[in-house]
Parts: sequence; structure tokens; C-alpha cells
Amino acid sequence: MIEELKDLYAYNVWANERIVNAAEELDPDSLVRDLGSSFPSVRDTLRHILLGEWVWMERWDGRSPTGPPNSWDLSTLPAIRMRWRTVAERHSAFVSGLEESSLARVVPYRDIRGNSFEAPLGQLLLHVVNHSTYHRGQVTTLFRQLGKTAPSTDLVVFHRERAGPGG
Repeated sequence: MIEELKDLYAYNVWANERIVNAAEELDPDSLVRDLGSSFPSVRDTLRHILLGEWVWMERWDGRSPTGPPNSWDLSTLPAIRMRWRTVAERHSAFVSGLEESSLARVVPYRDIRGNSFEAPLGQLLLHVVNHSTYHRGQVTTLFRQLGKTAPSTDLVVFHRERAGPGG
């Protein structure tokens, strides 16, 4: 399972990078236009994905933040990209250091509202990639509403690109 998780986290970084690259092609007004989705705009949805990935890493490290650090300014795509690189590096290091037995470790945490939960680390690791994939799908819909085409972030495309020509 560890190798599959490493693969999923590599995929997640790849997919996030593709969607942020595409968002950089949007004009400033389109990036922040309220399109009436779960999160109003492309920028806001990307910010939500980033914060979700960050908050789970914090929880795995034994902290349960109620929001991003006050020092974080996520109002621009370059700022979001910079923070995302840091989070991706933390995820990669974390997943690389896991052993199969680590996946059964029960992680206690509090959600943003302060409610207590606990779950096996393996389930939470899968949840993060699933959550990001779900919201990247929303970004794709927002792109369509803006009359733009989003890049494919399908897992099979990731594997195909990784395999190279003829893969």
C-alpha cells in the first residue's frame, strides 16, 4: 500500500501543478469571478484544495489548526503556488517515511469547528487525494463556465505521461 500511496501523492502534485498552470492563463477577473459553486471562484477553489492538504498534514503532525496561519496571504496565484510547493514537499517527505504498519495508526484530530474525530492514517491519506481530486473537478467545471478548457488531471493521463512515448 505504501507504494500506491507514493504514486497517488506524486499524481496529486502533478494534477495540482497542471490546474494551477492553467489558472495562470486566466485573466485576473476570470480568476476571481463568482460563479456560484461550492467556493465562488477558481482562485477560491484552488485555495480550498491547498488549505485542505495543509490542514491534514498539520493533523498528522499532531496539530489541529482552525485556519491558515495569519501570515499567509493567499490572494494571488503566485502566493498559492508557493505555499503549495511547501505543502507538497511536506507530503512527499511524510509519505516517503511511512511503513505499512504506520497506516493503521489512529490519528486523533479536531475539525475546523473543534469537533473531535479519529481515523486510521491510511484512510486519511486516501481522503486527502480524493478531496483534492473532487475539487479539481469543480475547477474544471468553473473553467467551462468561463468558456475555457481545463487540462486533464485524470490519473490514467498521469500514468501515461510517466510511462513516456508508447506508454
